This record gives sequence, C-alpha cells and structure tokens, in this order.
Amino acid sequence: MNLTRTKSVDDILAASQDSPEPGEHAAPTLRKRLGALDLMGFGIGIVIGTGIFTLTGVAAQDFAGPGVVLSFALAGVVSLLAALCYAELSSAVPTAGSAYTYAYATIGEIFAWIIGWDLILEFALGGASVARGWSGYLAELSDVFPSSLFGESSTFNLGAVFIVVVLGVVAFVGIRESKWLTNLLVVIKVLVCLFVILVGALYVKTANWAPFVPGSHAPEEKTSGLTQPLWQALAGADLSVFGMAGVLSAAAVVFFAYTGFEAVANLGEETKNPKRDLPLGLLGTLAVCTLLYIGVSGVLTGMVDYRRLDPGAPISAAFETVGLGWAAVLVGTAAIAGLTSVILVDIVAMGRIGFAMARDGLLPPKLAEVHPKFGTPTWFTALTTGFVALLAGFVPLDKLAEMVSIGTLFAFTIVSIAVPILRRTRPDLPRPFRTPLNPVLPLLSAALCLGLMSNLAIETWLRFVVWLAVGFAVYFLYGARRSRVARAEQREEHLSTTR
Repeated sequence: MNLTRTKSVDDILAASQDSPEPGEHAAPTLRKRLGALDLMGFGIGIVIGTGIFTLTGVAAQDFAGPGVVLSFALAGVVSLLAALCYAELSSAVPTAGSAYTYAYATIGEIFAWIIGWDLILEFALGGASVARGWSGYLAELSDVFPSSLFGESSTFNLGAVFIVVVLGVVAFVGIRESKWLTNLLVVIKVLVCLFVILVGALYVKTANWAPFVPGSHAPEEKTSGLTQPLWQALAGADLSVFGMAGVLSAAAVVFFAYTGFEAVANLGEETKNPKRDLPLGLLGTLAVCTLLYIGVSGVLTGMVDYRRLDPGAPISAAFETVGLGWAAVLVGTAAIAGLTSVILVDIVAMGRIGFAMARDGLLPPKLAEVHPKFGTPTWFTALTTGFVALLAGFVPLDKLAEMVSIGTLFAFTIVSIAVPILRRTRPDLPRPFRTPLNPVLPLLSAALCLGLMSNLAIETWLRFVVWLAVGFAVYFLYGARRSRVARAEQREEHLSTTR
C-alpha cells in the first residue's frame, strides 16, 4: 500500500473542470459564481467574529494584559506568511479542498487525508462554539430568550441549534445566496468595529496600558499540569502567565480569531477568475482583519483595566463601564451579526472539504453528489449541519476552543511546506501569484506555525492526537483502498500483469 502516492495537478484541475479519469464517470463539479469582493466577504465573514467579540477579553485577562495587542499582531504576521503560501497554491490549483488538495498534490495521500480530517474538526468545532456564543449574546440582549435554553449553562442550547439549522439551509440553497447574506453581515460588523475604535478611543485611559506587558508570574489558581504549554513542559520550566511567554501563549490562543481565512481557498472551484481573485481575496481578508483586531484590542484594554474585562462579552461590557449603554446594545447586535456570518462560512467550508475528499474516493462517493438545482454538495452539507447542530446543542466547547487553533496551525504548516515542494516537482506549472523569497519565507512560515503550536496546552495536544488516531483508523479501513488514485494504480497493475 503506497501511503504517499500523490494526485497530479493535472488530474486535480481536470476533476474541477468535469473531465473524467480514464474508465470513470465525470467527477461532479461546483458552479463558478464568486468574484474577489465576494471572496473577501466570505473571508472577513468568518475571521471577524469570535476573536473580536469574545477572545480579546479572555486572552488579555488570562495571558497577556494589554500586550494582547502584540499577540494579535504576531498571530496576524504568521497568518500573513501562510496566506502568501495559500495565494500561490490556490491560484495555481483553483479547486475545492484547499490545504487538503495541496497536500495531495505534493506530500502524499495519507498527509492529505489527515489535513482534510483535521480541517473538518476545525470548522465543526469552530461553528459549534460560535453558535453557542451567538445564543448567549441573544440571551444578553433580551429577557425574551431564557438562559435555560439560550445560555452556556443550558442542558440543551436551543438557540445554538436553531441558528445552525437556519444557516445550514442557506448554505444548502446555494453559494450565491450564501454570499449575499455574508456580504451584508460583513458590512454591518466592519462598520461597528470602526465605531468601537473611533468612539472607544475617546474613553481610553493610558494608565490602563501600564504596564503594557505585565510581569511573568505563576498562576494564582492551582492548575493541572496538562494546562501547561507544551514548550514549557519540554523545557522543564515552571508554569507561568503574562510576560513575553504570556504574549506568545495569547498569540496561540487568539490565532483562533484568524482561523477561517483559508476558507477562501476552499472556494477556488467556485471562483470566476481564480488566478486573479484568490490572491486578492486571501490577502485582502487578512489585511482588513489584522488592522481591525489590533485597533479593537488596543482600544478595549485602554478603556478598561484588563483585570476587569468581561471574558464573555468584553466589548459590550466595556461600553457599559464607561456609561455608554446604548453603544453596548449596538455592539451586542453587531456581535450577533458577526457570529452569524462565521457559522455560515464554517458550514460552507466544511461542505467543500468533504466534497473534495468524497470526490477523490477517500469518503463514500455519495457525499460528493451535487444538487442539480442549487449546485451545492447535497449530502455533506446536510451532514455538516447536523453534526455542528449536535455539538452546539449539547457540548460546552470552552475547553475545546484551542483545538481550532492547533488544527489550523497544523494545516498552515503543511501548506507552507507544500510551496517549495511543488516548485521543485512542477516547475512548469503556471503560477499567477508567486510567494516571494522561496523557500525562505515558506519555511519561516512553517517554523512560526510550529512555534505557536508549542505554546498550546498539553491537553490540547492530547485531544488533537486522539482525533488524528480516529482519522487514521477511518483512512485505513476505507479510504486507503477506495481512493480514485488507488483504483487507478490497481488498474495499471492489473493491466501490467495481464500483458
């Protein structure tokens, strides 16, 4: 069994253009309906959400203090380097699947499977956790929504399930309808983020920024050794918070806020002019989001002492603290809009990754069926919606938020490594966008991603390893012998033995 067999770039592009492999039926394809602004809308739609509206308070209060601004900047730089790698690969290989497809073309099938499996976890957990946050914000805005059904402490979170099902239907109906809703929500929350920066700046007290990076010390509450960052455990260092180590830990945590921009690359097959629009969509998304993150986190920690930030709804609470209750309501409304678009893009992205894996035969081919009217992955979108709704309804996901970060950083590492490999194996491949300073920049991107991963807790690594183990089991029991590439190899072996 050849676990590192690759799928040629020509085969990948042929599949996305409805060209069948010899002896097989034409592969299902997705409709091309998206432009550069639509891609930026999807990217900003999924990136700006949980990071600004919830994680800012947690990261500042538990890890970095006002230095969370540096954490967002560092995470943004790492994301930018990865985006440059994504831009080259997505413009050269514009198809559904993103990092999964790039790994398949460069380092082999087993790695591609693990990346795809990892991305499904990332988007599922991300969508479910954001849905619970959406439900909580709704309960805060009005007493009409009881916390027993909409709060984080509820046994069954009705609000989270409701929004997942509604947005699952939107994702199923079509990418064009999804983009209209996403673009509308993006406009709303970008305007509100600018409002937070401009109005909040009037209430900043520079004393709240001193010290900008609080001194490092042991945590006040006794914690398990499993909560220690991996690098501290490997180096034999004592568990500590704040200081520059805290800034790095916060960067690894708030990296969750940047997860999702790679969803733009998942839409390559549905992009009208992918060679031009995909790089613009990816880099434009990150530029806008990084500037907004730095601005909002800086203003927030200047308005309120970081020790008094509300970990659940830090921005709304900050405006309440300075006496602007009406602004708190406005921000809460924007948070609902922002979180809505994140959930929608999570569901859309999961559908495209699963579609690509099923089309390649690594999952049952039934999951690659495309609806004849709507042009969307029928079965996988439905299964995605059900899976995310189940998680959102019953599973408190606060301790699993870091899983999204580690999954994304792992995928970014593979994408970064794939760039120099594909440059060597396919130097003739047309590349409308080329990552500068190859191979230095891609390898630097991979190293920084691994560095941030080492700042995540040991318990996060253990959960990640368990998920990968389950993925290996599924691959060896099903995909390893049923993939299209494996079947093509089997046909060639059969022909060679009969000659």
